[in-house]
Amino acid sequence: MRKWPVILAVSALVAGGATPASALLFNLTSDHCTGGCGPAGTIFGTVNLVQNGTTVDVTVHLNSPFAFANTGSADNTEFKFNGAPSLASITVDARTPFSVAQQGALNGDGTGTFNFGITCNAPPAPAPGCGGGLSTPNTADIVFHVAGATIAQLTVPNGNGNVFVADVGNTLTGNTGPIDATTPVPGPVLGAGLPGLVMACGGLLALARRRRQKIV
Repeated sequence: MRKWPVILAVSALVAGGATPASALLFNLTSDHCTGGCGPAGTIFGTVNLVQNGTTVDVTVHLNSPFAFANTGSADNTEFKFNGAPSLASITVDARTPFSVAQQGALNGDGTGTFNFGITCNAPPAPAPGCGGGLSTPNTADIVFHVAGATIAQLTVPNGNGNVFVADVGNTLTGNTGPIDATTPVPGPVLGAGLPGLVMACGGLLALARRRRQKIV
């Protein structure tokens, strides 16, 4: 009987693989910049999604020396994505000044169509990221929240296979253009859903039965 707590604990661990992701990370790696924004293999930044109840918190970070640009090749949109329930469901965090959410058929430089984006909304005075190209580069993270959504909804690829696109510039070379993300960064796998749970439980039960037979 002492084996049952172990079996139940392991079963619960395996079952965790069947639950939706509570966090997911993407690298921005696919370079569509005119002249290239970096050498092959460059990780320009990351898109981090965290499920917080029924809201998904999204943080878009660019690594140095890259910054968010404002170019026509990305529809003058800092960051593009799909899957939000509506424009009203998107709230741009106060940590991302001068930026607002927008909705429309956003398509640029062959990266495919997106329904939503975060764009710079210039106040009367010049603001970071609102000038054309890299005239006023924005290096601050883009942080926003999508209510009534799940990570799975926000990470369905568009028709071109892209999940996210950022308008990026290299502050050292001046080259600008879209950078996209297509696949999440691999993380630890706790299980394989229901089939994995059934197989694991069956193996543990068989092991416990053999041990009882040896004791008898």
